[in-house]
Amino acid sequence: MLALVESRARFGPLAALLAACLLLLAVAPAQAGFFATASEKRAKVDALAQETLDRLFRESAKGKELFDRSVGYAVFDATKLSLIITGGGGTGVAVDRGTGQRTYMHMGTGGLGLGIGGQVLRLVFLFGDYETMSDFVNGGWGAGGGAAAVAGRHAANAETSFINGVAVYQLTDAGLLLAAEMTGTKFWRSRKLNVPAVLETSN
Repeated sequence: MLALVESRARFGPLAALLAACLLLLAVAPAQAGFFATASEKRAKVDALAQETLDRLFRESAKGKELFDRSVGYAVFDATKLSLIITGGGGTGVAVDRGTGQRTYMHMGTGGLGLGIGGQVLRLVFLFGDYETMSDFVNGGWGAGGGAAAVAGRHAANAETSFINGVAVYQLTDAGLLLAAEMTGTKFWRSRKLNVPAVLETSN
């Protein structure tokens, strides 16, 4: 009996993580619109971006002020899993507020972490100048070691501004965070989602 208890204690967390991973694999294609066309995927990303911005504006007056001062923004829907080694990814869109040009992008992250679990979150980047936004869209932007996340809804009322040309917000079920840990995170253009519609219809 003791051996059985010890066995369950040893393999319980691993079994739970395996079950979570299998569940994620099962629902991810549907959530990501795996079987949708490029146009349908873009429409979904656009709708999610607007929904996320609306939530940011409701929860942070400062965030709305920074948005109004920004030259552009990017919004990502991301999933992060952790088991000593962390990993995650997502899809989003960067928008030039002056021209309305939309660039669809992907993100990926990896590194070392503590604990076991997963998290679904939204990331909002507000760009204070065109140079920073161009670097971000073209893959030259770096987080410089990352910004420490400020946990809790009370952080939404803190003073904030553009730091090195960008302000980053993270939205989760726990509330709004004024910064997000970006260490080890890469962003790049989506080859498929940025194909002009005329080329899509001709393929």
